[in-house]
Amino acid sequence: MKKKAVSVLLCLTLAAGMLAGCGGGNKSSSSSSDSKKTAGGKEEVVIWDYFETDAQKEMIQDIIDGFNDSQDKYEASHVYVPFSDYEKQLTLGMASGELPDMVILDGCSMASFIEMDLFGDVSDANIAWDEYLEGPMQSTMKDGKHYGIPFATNCTALFYNKDLFDAAGLEYPNADTTWDDFREMAKTLTKDGVAGFGNAATGTDEGTFQCLQWLYTAGGDYQNIKGGIDAYNLMQEMVAEGIWSKDCVNWTQSDVNNNFVAGNLAMQQNGPWQIPGIEKDAPDLNYGVTVLPKKSADSDQATSILGGENMGVVKQDDMGGAIAFMEYYNQTDVMVTAMKQYGSFPPKTEAAQDSYWTDDPIQKEFIQQLQTSIPRGPSASWPKYSDAIQTGFQEVMTSAKTPEKAAEDTQAAVDAVKASEQ
Repeated sequence: MKKKAVSVLLCLTLAAGMLAGCGGGNKSSSSSSDSKKTAGGKEEVVIWDYFETDAQKEMIQDIIDGFNDSQDKYEASHVYVPFSDYEKQLTLGMASGELPDMVILDGCSMASFIEMDLFGDVSDANIAWDEYLEGPMQSTMKDGKHYGIPFATNCTALFYNKDLFDAAGLEYPNADTTWDDFREMAKTLTKDGVAGFGNAATGTDEGTFQCLQWLYTAGGDYQNIKGGIDAYNLMQEMVAEGIWSKDCVNWTQSDVNNNFVAGNLAMQQNGPWQIPGIEKDAPDLNYGVTVLPKKSADSDQATSILGGENMGVVKQDDMGGAIAFMEYYNQTDVMVTAMKQYGSFPPKTEAAQDSYWTDDPIQKEFIQQLQTSIPRGPSASWPKYSDAIQTGFQEVMTSAKTPEKAAEDTQAAVDAVKASEQ
């Protein structure tokens, strides 16, 4: 059975069992042009998002207000859908025809919905595609076609406690730090109840988001596990030595940051979304951020894995309103203002060079790390890949299997997912 047929069958099956749960108030993509008119006679543009915090809500409303004030043809509005229900509601909407004009969604989820034919080809939009960071842009594309643009982007980097480094007489980590350097730092810093390093290695996609970077930096990728076996060796040995916290297999990113703030970790792998909390809860914490350690002195800068959201234009006969909204957000000044509110980074190269980020010693390190950051996948089967990959990391970090056995078994699981895509 072809993939598209499978996707349609999945939508219909889910809809039959859960249609009552579909959110109301959203128009069908097949509705007439008259039904898409607002009371003021403008064409309606409905956007779905999962933004929950006050700052996020203010950010999206400001973008919408700016768009509405910028022209007199369209009137945009947004509908909140809880993150936990987001993909289910999109799937139900595909079966029922009740869909918005635009979706803002997790970047790693977009590939599966492109495959399911949710999004329309917008390659002819007035967008300078090459002005975007390559990694985020790749997550919005398939076979050279564009289905939207990146909305916000982020990645993880290396946080370090300057006071602990100073007390140990160590130089701070930097762009030249290698795995060997990093391991020696962690070993020296592990004492008096403090572990040298920690990250989020919980058995979910959150763990994959933080652990996959090490596999890529070692020379592998999400389909080539054996090529990155050196990462398995590094992790298992450092955990066994107690210098990479063994508790990581149960830690979320918030858990890692809480332990870093509490002084239980000398270094952590985490993202810029933790900075506001550190400034609020631990304003006196003397810390720095740099890019993640590279494998060896002659290696390129380490890879990191992208997080963030994309804008996707829902496929329908008239996509003009959604495209107009996307082109409005594409303006550098609009994007910069929004990302300052959101606490993330602009995915557009010019926007990311704003002094708000480049003049801040912490923020500019994340901008540097973004240059070598890549999306999870992208693949329509990413959830299956992620499960297989993170199982392997868990087995390695708990010493349930040797690196060689874990790599062999994870490679087999990944190959099975890859075969199912054929």
